[in-house]
Amino acid sequence: MSIWILAVIIMLIAFLMTMTGRGGGNFYVLTLVLYGISMNLSASTGQFILMCSSLMASILFSKQKMNHWKLTILLGVLIFVSAMAGGFFGQYFNEKMLKLIFAVVMFLAALLMLRKPKPKPKSNRKWAVTLKSNGDAYQVNLLVTVPIVLLTGFISGMVGVSGGSFLVPLMLLTMSVPMHVAVGTSTTLVTISAAAGLFGHLGAGLFDFTLAIPLAMGGIIGGFAGAKMALKSKPKNLKYLFAGTQLLASVIMIINIL
Repeated sequence: MSIWILAVIIMLIAFLMTMTGRGGGNFYVLTLVLYGISMNLSASTGQFILMCSSLMASILFSKQKMNHWKLTILLGVLIFVSAMAGGFFGQYFNEKMLKLIFAVVMFLAALLMLRKPKPKPKSNRKWAVTLKSNGDAYQVNLLVTVPIVLLTGFISGMVGVSGGSFLVPLMLLTMSVPMHVAVGTSTTLVTISAAAGLFGHLGAGLFDFTLAIPLAMGGIIGGFAGAKMALKSKPKNLKYLFAGTQLLASVIMIINIL
């Protein structure tokens, strides 16, 4: 398969995944692995594509005020540190283990997405903070949020998936953030996570620019088109698209392992 045909496939993936606030890191890695690239190199290349495509989408979402900036800053600091650590330490895990972690993460994220959010999530007032931005306010329970975001960042950086796989369900289920705002905020966080994971992989010497740059061009085009489509899509449709593609990625990777 030509590298440019692969870039077109990446473009289509970026289009679909950007609509749900994930950027498509899970499918980028899956596509590259099926193409015959090693898991560690697929993870680093996937992070680069993800960073480029999500950055493009994040700019468009921010112009439409779909990004909750205070929430982004809080979660962004946590995910940057943990994703960088995951990107660096990923080299110490064997390829089969990384694929298994990838599949499990995707499956759990899909199940979480199908749950219905509570109208008023319970929170421990001692550990809860209220963040206001763009006229909206959301309550964040630090006892729940901090450990989930740190683990999400580490795993996403390690296997090259987008942190949005867990960040979107986290915002919907524990903070009652509207789907469109969750998508916009998650996209910015995914950009941060991908950049941090990429830096970790670069530190470990696991990157190929000749492979990553053509594929990133496809990701940027797809990310732009996907962000435009997300602005017109119904929240319910975005939710089911998110869950369905997560399950598909998980099943395909499990088949690949077997």
